Amino acid sequence: MNLWKLMNRKEDPDIYQEKDGHLVRTLKVRDFLALGVGTIVSTSIFTLPGEVAALHTGPAVALSCVIASIVAGLVAFAYAEMAAAMPFAGSVYSWINVIFGEFWGWFSGWALLAEYLIGMAFISSGLSANLRALIAPLGWKLPAALANPLGINGGMFDLVALLAILLAAFLVSFGVSKASRVENVLVVVKVLAILLFVGVGLTVIKKANFIPFIPSYRATAHGPFGGWQGIYAGVSMIYISFLGFDTIASNSAEAINPQKTMPRGIIGSLLIAVVLFVAVSLVLVGMVPYQQYLNSAEPVGYALRKTGYGHIATIVQSVAILGMFTALIGLCMASSRLVYSFGRDGMIPKVLGKLNKEHRPANSLWTVAVIAIIISAFIPFSFLSQLVSAGTLIAFMFVSLGIYRLRPREGKDIVDPAFKMPWYPFLPFLAFLGSFVVFWGLDIQAKKYMLIWSLIGVFIYLLYGIRHSAMNKKLTN
Repeated sequence: MNLWKLMNRKEDPDIYQEKDGHLVRTLKVRDFLALGVGTIVSTSIFTLPGEVAALHTGPAVALSCVIASIVAGLVAFAYAEMAAAMPFAGSVYSWINVIFGEFWGWFSGWALLAEYLIGMAFISSGLSANLRALIAPLGWKLPAALANPLGINGGMFDLVALLAILLAAFLVSFGVSKASRVENVLVVVKVLAILLFVGVGLTVIKKANFIPFIPSYRATAHGPFGGWQGIYAGVSMIYISFLGFDTIASNSAEAINPQKTMPRGIIGSLLIAVVLFVAVSLVLVGMVPYQQYLNSAEPVGYALRKTGYGHIATIVQSVAILGMFTALIGLCMASSRLVYSFGRDGMIPKVLGKLNKEHRPANSLWTVAVIAIIISAFIPFSFLSQLVSAGTLIAFMFVSLGIYRLRPREGKDIVDPAFKMPWYPFLPFLAFLGSFVVFWGLDIQAKKYMLIWSLIGVFIYLLYGIRHSAMNKKLTN
């Protein structure tokens, strides 16, 4: 068999059903809603709306949120149908493997892994910075060597980021049902804190801060500001905020009744997150002139202190740290399931695709934890941040187009799902187009780093995966 045919060989969906049958199905709709909201509504809701308003949109940051959420929502419909039809560990990787072929499954899964690993590092670093800022007034301060990545301000490694990832992995190691209980409680607390901010902020909003709602366009050192050009730049920047719903699909092999659970969890969590993001965005720019958020690492706390609510700022920022930890749990669960699925299929060493005696992918869990710790604690992170969006958008484009390959097989060798993406065949193309447009709006550095990451993935496949793939057994039988 030539190389092209090997790259395009498709996995039998019944094989995945059998391989993932040992994973325990314990997760309900409420667990997936908490997982999705916990991952989506994390670091970015407390930072990005103010930053985007100052750099690109002015008061119209809410429009960037809405447009980004519409694009994410279109993809969420595709995810919901895929997850209901094929509730396999590894989500995009496994789905694309079945409907497009082995190489394309690996390529899209590898792109998604960038989101998960770098997302874990990004969130743990943000958690570390916020926690250290919160305890500094109490006189508690870590030495520079333990507070910064290697080579940054005298740092050796970020101790708080390291401990945050270890704690998240430790919780997930007890099983997704126990981790979900912790997640559910923390998510409720986080949403209440966001509602507290919105409620307090509404009392001090000034109409003048919204005028003009869409400032006139001008070019700046940070890129376009104002007009629809600025709103578009804001969409590409804030889109990272809505990427958490895909973590739900990675745990679909552990869902009770995935036909109903997965669509409700994916779409429901995104809807809740959109409402919270738009509310926070509008209140932020109404409380304080948006120009004041430039270079502010914590605009929510700044707005509350500026308007005389310093005590509320302390409460909200404390809960924000818990909110970041919920996102860390979600990404830890999703990344470990994705790496487990790689190992399960022989694309990387099979020891990473083994389950322990409690039927949990412990090997993959601790592997991703160690990698995320290396990224967050030892490597300067800022230059990689947009790679999170770039990798996910590639996976989103594959899933959107995948609906065209999935639909003819439903009810045949693939389960006919209870939920289907509406307005077929128009909506899948619109989801692909929207993802492509947002990807095109990322800066050139993000695209370069994604190209490097992709080439590494291709080399791993050609040098290891294609020779050790579980599908090779079919060729020899």
